[in-house]
Amino acid sequence: MKKNKSFFIFSVASMLTLSLFGASQKDEVSARIEALSKLDKTISTVEKYYVDDIEFKDIIDKTIAGLMQNLDAHSAFLNEKAFKDMQIQTNGEFGGLGITVGMKDSALTVISPIEGTPADKAGIKSGDIILRIDGNSTVGMAMDEAVSKMRGKPKTPVTITILRKGEPKPFDVKIIRDIIKVESVYAKMIENGDILYIRVTNFDKNVVSKAAEFIKKYSKANGIILDLRNNPGGLLSQAVGLVDLFVDEGVIVSQKGKDKAENAEYRASKSATISKAPLVVLVNGGSASASEIVSGSLQDTKRAVVVGENTFGKGSVQVILPVNNKEAIKLTIARYYLPSGKAVQAVGVTPDVIVHSSKVPQNENEAFMIKESELKAHLKSELDKIEPVDANKTASKKDEKELITTQKVNDDLQLKTAIDVVKVLKIAK
Repeated sequence: MKKNKSFFIFSVASMLTLSLFGASQKDEVSARIEALSKLDKTISTVEKYYVDDIEFKDIIDKTIAGLMQNLDAHSAFLNEKAFKDMQIQTNGEFGGLGITVGMKDSALTVISPIEGTPADKAGIKSGDIILRIDGNSTVGMAMDEAVSKMRGKPKTPVTITILRKGEPKPFDVKIIRDIIKVESVYAKMIENGDILYIRVTNFDKNVVSKAAEFIKKYSKANGIILDLRNNPGGLLSQAVGLVDLFVDEGVIVSQKGKDKAENAEYRASKSATISKAPLVVLVNGGSASASEIVSGSLQDTKRAVVVGENTFGKGSVQVILPVNNKEAIKLTIARYYLPSGKAVQAVGVTPDVIVHSSKVPQNENEAFMIKESELKAHLKSELDKIEPVDANKTASKKDEKELITTQKVNDDLQLKTAIDVVKVLKIAK
């Protein structure tokens, strides 16, 4: 009787509401009422007949989570635990593996391992598909649930099952969680090249200030290589600021959404520009989001040559909108557009010079020289065990930390190509 009375009041209220609108508005309101009635009936049916007892709050949480998951790969419902985890991650220190993941073709895919983290050391690669986490299938699993399963207390193990292109079958990788602390920017000079190499591993709040510091420190460099490979992105403001260090006018990136209030255009300013040196940007399939904004913008404005492989294709804007003081939704509200008007989402950035990851090809004489160099290094390290290390040797080791050695260049065809392109740009300039 109580339910019927409630339904009668709901029906009368609906009729009164409908009477206030015109014909087209009535149709729209009727459609919304009908849809809400269907949702209410479905929830009531699940609550009454589902095989296991399930609390009403859990039904609602699952309903919201399902809605978010079906919108796109990046929208999500953040329950109390997920919301706390996100806040911990934002503070920059958490227990995990050190990989950024995304949904690609409905598969949980590694965007990139973060340099120096347990996942990176375990050999996880961009493009790897994670089939299972500790034996639990990821098929149909929400991305935030998968991320939550991979996080945990430092020094605890987790086993992920990887499907990798070129491998005959899936294989397990056991990784020990650790506190993830990332050095977002570092710089070195290329040995015998007089070229500044700047590596940006992710876009945290320190990127622009650190990059500017290195550019000023090595202001006499004949060119700059900006390495964004396996960089999963981060703060939009830092991506815009990094481009602004090299570009003095025009649009850097714009974002457009349904709500015009979310539309924005970010432009370069002359006062922020500190370098006109020849510039090459390195990217690969692990370069996503903010990395794609930087590489795509510098490419569109003809400020840099982009070298490497096609980027990931994540060009959408998410915001965290609180549902209450403990829960929130992460919702896609806009998409990024490059200066040319091209969208990044699902397309990515195509390099000017496509180079796949491999070692630099060597002729027999060059190969022998490298092996001889490796042998000398080995013999020196053996001598160090029986002879005291003098100050000059210590200084030499310090220098190595500030240089990209010829050996390292020869192990990285993409980097070698970038160096050659900088040299060509220098000549052209």
